[in-house]
Amino acid sequence: MQNKIQYGVSTWLWESPFNNDSIALFPKIKKMGFDVVEIPIEDPNIIDGFKIKEALKSNGLSAVVCGAFGPTKDLTHEDVNVHENCFEYLRKCFAFCNLWETSFLAGPMYSAVGKARMVSQDQRKKEWDLAVKNLRIVCEIAQKDGLSIALEPLNRFESDLINTAEDIMRLIHDINQPNAKVLLDSFHMTIEEKDIKNAIQTVGDKLIHVQVSENHRGIPGTGLTPWLEFKKGLEDIRYQGTISIESFTPEIKELAGAVCIWKTMAKSQDEFASRGLHFLQQTFNN
Repeated sequence: MQNKIQYGVSTWLWESPFNNDSIALFPKIKKMGFDVVEIPIEDPNIIDGFKIKEALKSNGLSAVVCGAFGPTKDLTHEDVNVHENCFEYLRKCFAFCNLWETSFLAGPMYSAVGKARMVSQDQRKKEWDLAVKNLRIVCEIAQKDGLSIALEPLNRFESDLINTAEDIMRLIHDINQPNAKVLLDSFHMTIEEKDIKNAIQTVGDKLIHVQVSENHRGIPGTGLTPWLEFKKGLEDIRYQGTISIESFTPEIKELAGAVCIWKTMAKSQDEFASRGLHFLQQTFNN
């Protein structure tokens, strides 16, 4: 590609939750050839931001910060106390973003992951309006720190609110804040999109982060994902951000159960990362 792409990997590939001891992964991630480590914040209270910052610096890695959104951090919940809990969590995530010198927080922060129900149109409209209202507040909080948010569409089994590029652009239009941006994940896209390239073109310059795995959550290049179409879409919008491998280890039972990974996807998680990086470099650098 003409533009410089950086490559990252999520620590979720190896472990959960991210904590101070997770920096033991950093030398290995750097040695494999990654530029970026994607850090999912499940519990901010078990993370010493300054210790992580020093480890990032000493290993020559940049960070991308992702939020994790369960039932207690749901901006579409009927209880405003749940909203406030989410706002407080997001403030802590934004503090990490600033400390680790990354310009945005990523994730499906519009609702709780796994909230997939058949509800009435009135209920859907009510929850959509809550997401819009509360994400405007989130954007205002982020803007005070000079940050953006990267909102991620999820597949239909993980969200009943936002599933496609078209959905996320409608949400961003309604939020109407300049720092509301987009994260696209190839796994969700292979389930929900009719045309991968067109979906990327739909979000255009709002796209500030990309996550990848195969359509079966396995190593990129081992499944049905139309990678050349993906590449063309990124070239069309002149994407210059990170492409980050995000998958999960079946060894962490709670996380594996949440994302329905019932078997290993590689001989080892290290092999998953190194083979995936090689494929991405071969595909997107040529």
